[in-house]
Formats: sequence, C-alpha cells, structure tokens
Amino acid sequence: MNDAAVLAIAQRALEVATLVAGPILATALLVGLAVALVQTLTQIQEATLSFVPKLAAIALVLALTGHWMLSELTTATVQLYTQLPHLVETL
Repeated sequence: MNDAAVLAIAQRALEVATLVAGPILATALLVGLAVALVQTLTQIQEATLSFVPKLAAIALVLALTGHWMLSELTTATVQLYTQLPHLVETL
C-alpha cells in the first residue's frame, strides 16, 4: 500500500463523513440560531428550551434522511472492502 492509496482512502472517508453529518449539523445550527433569536427577543433564558427543539429537529432529519445516510455508509464500506485485496497485493 503506497502513500497515494492511504490518502485516497482518508479523503473518501472524510468526504463520506462530511456528506452524512452535514444535514444533522446544518439542522442543529439553524434550529439553534432560531431558538437563540427567540430567546433574545422574548428574554426567556430557560436552558431546556434550547435543547428540546434541536432534539426534535434532529430526530426529524434522522427519520427523513436516515435511510440515505445508511446507504451512503454501506456503499463506502463495500467499496473499501472491495479495494482491500488490491491494496494488500501492492505491498
């Protein structure tokens, strides 16, 4: 296994991680900003108020995109395992 192969595997892993985590992180960011804005405007500083909407939104995103996320992770894993014998032969 040469340096280029290791870098290609690492790059693919980072791409898949970014692609899969993107919808969840974007949702948490947008809901967090909206809740912070509402808290600022109403001057309600309840700690649980910031967590419950984020939790509900993330659960909704996971319910809507969970199948796609699992499919992406499965595809990347199968591709890696398919390439593994070829990478070991180059040693």
